[in-house]
Amino acid sequence: MRVLVIDDQASVRAVVRRMLEQADHEVIEAENGKDGLKLFQEQLIDVVVTDIIMPEQEGIETIIALRKIASRPLRIVVMSGGGRLQSKDILPIAVKFGADAALPKPFLKEELVACVEGRSTGSA
Repeated sequence: MRVLVIDDQASVRAVVRRMLEQADHEVIEAENGKDGLKLFQEQLIDVVVTDIIMPEQEGIETIIALRKIASRPLRIVVMSGGGRLQSKDILPIAVKFGADAALPKPFLKEELVACVEGRSTGSA
């Protein structure tokens, strides 16, 4: 599967990339929702893993935009450490806006891979 990982922290993107590549997924990275949407429109993407709290364009805005422009089934996984909000509050909201699965940071590789592959909806 080709997975687009959107997160403003390079270290988080690197860890998520490593976890997904170890599970034989191809990973493309973007540092914010705006750049992520551009990459999504330019490439064939199967799954998007996005943070919620980001500069430029928040994750909820990104989810809504992805649902509008996706021309085929798309799995969206959201992740959040909560930022100034609590993960338990923001992750269920993201699911209501179109995410298929939600993961509070930190998470295990097995949890991420299960969500990306559609075997779990996360723990939100």
